[in-house]
Amino acid sequence: MYGITLILVLAVVGGVIAFIGDRLGTRIGKKKLSIFGLRPRHTAVIVTIFTGICITTVTFGILAAASENVRTALFGMDRLNAMIADTRAALDFTSDELDRAKSAQEKAGDDLKKSEEEIARLEGEQSELRAESDRLSEGNRALMMEKEGLISLNGRLSGENETLQADIQALGVRANELRENILNLREGNIVYQAGEIIASGTIPAGLSHDEIERGMAGIAQLGTRNISARLGENHTDQDIWIYGPEYDAAVKAIEASSVDMIVRIVAAGNLVRGDEIRASIELYPNRVIYRDGELIIARVYAPEGMGAAAEQSVMSFLREVNAAASAKGILPDPIRGTVGVIEGAEFYSLVQDLEARTDAVVISAYADGDTDAMGPLRLKFKIESENGGGA
Repeated sequence: MYGITLILVLAVVGGVIAFIGDRLGTRIGKKKLSIFGLRPRHTAVIVTIFTGICITTVTFGILAAASENVRTALFGMDRLNAMIADTRAALDFTSDELDRAKSAQEKAGDDLKKSEEEIARLEGEQSELRAESDRLSEGNRALMMEKEGLISLNGRLSGENETLQADIQALGVRANELRENILNLREGNIVYQAGEIIASGTIPAGLSHDEIERGMAGIAQLGTRNISARLGENHTDQDIWIYGPEYDAAVKAIEASSVDMIVRIVAAGNLVRGDEIRASIELYPNRVIYRDGELIIARVYAPEGMGAAAEQSVMSFLREVNAAASAKGILPDPIRGTVGVIEGAEFYSLVQDLEARTDAVVISAYADGDTDAMGPLRLKFKIESENGGGA
C-alpha cells in the first residue's frame, strides 16, 4: 500500500511540475523572453530542460525522503556491496561450518551406533558374567560341602596315620635289609643268577600222584645239596621255597603227561648269600634226541682255516654243533646257552690235529652215548681229509 501511495504522489508531483514547466515555457515563448541573452526559442528549450531536471530531482528527493532503501541505493551502494561481500563470506563460512557439523553429526551417528553395539555386547557379556557368577556360586557351595567332607576324612586319616607310621617303621627295616642285599650284590655275593639251574631231573610218565611228589621232593633235595656245595656250607635243613600254586600246577602237568618230563628248579631271581632260596619250576617233555654214534653235523674247512686259525675254526664248529643240538631239542643251559661239555684236553687235541693239516678237511661231530632232551650232550669228533682218509 505504501508503494502505491508513493507512485501516486510521484505521478501527481511530476504532472504538476510538467504543467508548470509547460505554462512557463508557453508564457516565455509568447512574451519572447530571453535568458542570458539567448534567443527566445533557445530560452524555451532551456526552460524545458530545467523543468525535466526539476522533475527528476524532485522524484529522487521524494523517493529518498520516503524510502531508506532508495537512500541506501543512491548513497550507500559501496557499503551495501561490502556488506553483501561480508554476508556472502559469512554465508560461505556458515556453509563450511554446516558441512563440518553434518560430518561431525555423521561421525557422531557412527559413534552412537558403535556405542549401541558396544552396549549390546557388554550386555551380552554381563549376562555371561552373571551366568558364570551363578555357576561359581554353585561351585562354591559344592566346595563348601566337599570341605566339610574333607574335614571328616581328615579325622579318619588322622586315625590311619598312626597305622602308616607303624608301616613306615616296618618299611624302614625292610629298606635296611634291601640296602644290605644291594651291598651284597655290589660286592659280588650272588650265589645263583636269575634263571640259573639249581637242580634238574626226569620223572617218568605213568606215576601216581604220590610218586610224582616224591620225585619232586628228591629233585628239591638235590637242589639243596647243590646249594650247600656252592656255598661251602650245610644248608640241608633249609627248604627251597617254590610258590604253592606253581608247584601244584607242575605236579598236575606231570601227572597228565604221557611222556617223561624233565623238571628244572631254577632261581627265581639273583640269590644272594644269606637270602632264602626262592625258585621256580620249568617242565619240558623228555625224549632221546641223539643215539650213540649219531652224526650231529659235519663241516668242510679249507686250508686257510687251519694253522694259526685252527683254534678259531674249532670254536666256530662247536658253536654250530651247539646251535644244531639246541634246534633239535636238547635244552640249553639258561645262563651260558650251551648244551654239551667237552674236556679241555680233547679241545686242544682237536686244535692241534687241525693245525697239522695242510689240505681241506671235513670235521664231524657224533653223539657219545644216547642223549635225551635234558642232556648234557657228549661229543666224539672225527677229522678226515676231504679227498679221503681221516683220524
